[in-house]
Amino acid sequence: MADPITAAHFQTLGLDDWRWLLGRIESQFRAGSFTGAAELVGAIATLADAADHHPDLDLRYPDRVHVALVSHDAGGVTERDLELATAISALAAERAMASEPLASTSTEIGIDAIDIDAVRPFWLAVLGYEAERTPDGQQVVGIVDPLHIGPPVWFQQMDEPRPQRNRVHLDVTVTHDLADERVAGALAAGGTLLDDSHARAFWVLADPEGNEACVCTWQDRDRSTPGA
Repeated sequence: MADPITAAHFQTLGLDDWRWLLGRIESQFRAGSFTGAAELVGAIATLADAADHHPDLDLRYPDRVHVALVSHDAGGVTERDLELATAISALAAERAMASEPLASTSTEIGIDAIDIDAVRPFWLAVLGYEAERTPDGQQVVGIVDPLHIGPPVWFQQMDEPRPQRNRVHLDVTVTHDLADERVAGALAAGGTLLDDSHARAFWVLADPEGNEACVCTWQDRDRSTPGA
């Protein structure tokens, strides 16, 4: 298994199309048309299959391809990612496609907690996430979307609870036929049902320390329903 490299080392390599964000490298390419962007995605997929190393790809209208590279088995960016990044940049250059590395942005959600181990199972259940890989014996303070679509969540250790009501909550929209399972899983993981008067539009839940999340569906919504 290849050893991960550091962000500082990456910065010295001259891969100008790419930027380091949250432990991975990312870039965006403008293809000039939606069809051209789709063709670039196909070319990258062929390249990745040949290398047996695969990036996360996101195709967006009108002509944008977002690429993110990390070696999940190594827990970081490795030489494999650098080689594939170089090859992807070459593919784009051959097609006269401009890179926009500064357009890449990553968002994390931070949740304050007194007892991280008590709070974390609720958020794993309500989001459908999985625990972030950590060295043996180290506390898990991050959870991630297994599909690499939703933002990662991390838990910040607090010394004492905040007396005021939490003024931020997350809305988690799921398919209507998964909602009951998602709510039940969150409750089984230590959550509390605060309000189900608007179900099946949404259920208001709280983790063991009062941080709130709504599980939402398209059902039972009208124009007065938040998020309708």
